Amino acid sequence: MWHYLKRVLIGKPLKTADEGGQALTKFKALALLSSDALSSVAYGTEQITTVLITLSMAALMYQVWVAALVLVLLAAITLSYQQIIHAYPSGGGAYVVASTNWGQGAGLVAGGSLLVDYMLTVAVSTTSATEAITSAIPALYSHQVLISCLIVVGIMLLNLRGIRESASFLTLPVYLFIIMIIFMIVYGLYNILTGNIEYHAAAQINQQVQGMTLVLFFRAFSSGSSSLTGVEAISNAVPNFKKPKSHNASATLAIMATILAVFFGGITYLSYYMGIVPSSHETVLSQIGEGVFGHGAIYYLLQLSTAMILAVAANTGFSAFPILAYNLAKDKFLPHAYLDKGDRLGYSNGIISLAIGAIALIILFGGKTSSLIPLYAVGVFVPFTLSQSGMIIHWRRNKGRNWLLKATINFVGAFISLALVVFLFLLRFENVWPYLIVMPIILRMFYKIHGHYIRVAEQLRVEEEAHKIANTHHFDGSTVIVLVSGVTRVTSKAISYAQSIGDYVIAMHVSFDSNPEKEKETSEEFKKEFPDVRFVDIHSSYRSIAQPTLRFCDVIAKRAEDRNYSTTVLVPQFVPKHRWEQILHNQTGLRLRATLNSRQNMIIATYNYHLKE
Repeated sequence: MWHYLKRVLIGKPLKTADEGGQALTKFKALALLSSDALSSVAYGTEQITTVLITLSMAALMYQVWVAALVLVLLAAITLSYQQIIHAYPSGGGAYVVASTNWGQGAGLVAGGSLLVDYMLTVAVSTTSATEAITSAIPALYSHQVLISCLIVVGIMLLNLRGIRESASFLTLPVYLFIIMIIFMIVYGLYNILTGNIEYHAAAQINQQVQGMTLVLFFRAFSSGSSSLTGVEAISNAVPNFKKPKSHNASATLAIMATILAVFFGGITYLSYYMGIVPSSHETVLSQIGEGVFGHGAIYYLLQLSTAMILAVAANTGFSAFPILAYNLAKDKFLPHAYLDKGDRLGYSNGIISLAIGAIALIILFGGKTSSLIPLYAVGVFVPFTLSQSGMIIHWRRNKGRNWLLKATINFVGAFISLALVVFLFLLRFENVWPYLIVMPIILRMFYKIHGHYIRVAEQLRVEEEAHKIANTHHFDGSTVIVLVSGVTRVTSKAISYAQSIGDYVIAMHVSFDSNPEKEKETSEEFKKEFPDVRFVDIHSSYRSIAQPTLRFCDVIAKRAEDRNYSTTVLVPQFVPKHRWEQILHNQTGLRLRATLNSRQNMIIATYNYHLKE
């Protein structure tokens, strides 16, 4: 049944030879990898106004200047990541750049930050989508967490079907959103020019506002910079593009940045001109749409397109997280399971891990976008800082054409990104302090995993031939311990197999029946069936099988070692015809193997007897 359900949800397995057909064109890549950055305009301006309104209505004028500084940062980051795409076309983005130029520690900080940030990308996108839905349908307001979690699960299943199918599915909502926002900005500006929309701003753009401080300005800037999250996703996913990969990825990034700049600038200007005030029950974008289109069909189409792109914006995380996890696993800082591709040629383990992490964050923060945004921004601007400063080192080391100009662009991006990180910690510490706890835990995890793989590699490395021969141990015989639960056909087959591979066979049974006659009956039945095999019956007063078995096997293994014999413990088990029937039986064999695997002087083997019905 599980196999059938998996085929319905995910699709039939693809051949490895089909992998080339999964590569992305610029048209599909824009939908797949840009949805996060483009969708951030739905809440970027709102984050700025939410900070400024704490002073006064007049302070909302500064959203225009904050937006201008955000666009400067966008230009620097875009140019920087275009350079990264060409310099490091294998993907991995900030992790690879920081590791190569700053060293392993900085690379792991960048990689760990991005892993968490991609989870936050999914969480923020889905909660924002839910808020767009509840702005249009207030009756759903109390179900925000559930709706967000269901959206995450749906996008996870979509990505498990493969890159090409998810890109095809995402094309409609992304390009519908692009068309609707362009229409809203153009129609809104037309209405302003024709006088159909009145000027409601509380202060002129060049007017001084009493009480305004640099601290408040940069607090708004740090919040508004959340609109730039997702820009780095294309540099992480360069291997997913059609050839020439670097050229296509760089062109896609330029197109995305241009659209993002137009959208963010246009929405911010309309918000200022119309005097929009942030509300807890209706988004700023919703208020602009209502002011431009009225409360008719076009307004609802705008809200639908916004909800759709915010939902699918989570797909940027699903596209970039598995590639980053692959690079970390390749360097032995994450489990090697992240190197494996699933039936549909996607990194399924990375996709599933991301979904679980995002759902946990949604539940933990109660589905509130405003609570997630500051931590979200820190998670992306720390890697921004490390990658762009790393590129300065790259250009100094490799020089090349116009390297000084390129390094200057990287310096501007690195300086503003670092300033943002400092501002976030100084001004939004109550929201971003978890980063200081989570990152050390992630780094410790990286080093523990890396240390394990290094130790394993050293122990498994093939030694030089002469040394290898000198250290090879030859056994004079073999002892096989067969664990039996009763006299059955499984036992009979297992004993027969043990006798074929062992010089000395022992059958061991653990009984905890309070009736001695029952134990004696089992022993006599076994001896009658297998008179040539030693049978040991151990009584367990506390109904434990694992510990008595372990103690007995330890004794036998020590005696075998003294005789220069190897010791094999054979665990017989029957396998039902249908997988679901496994749950109808206890897992004694599984528990015994888990216990015995801790011993270095034993070989643990399983004898499977397959049932036909």
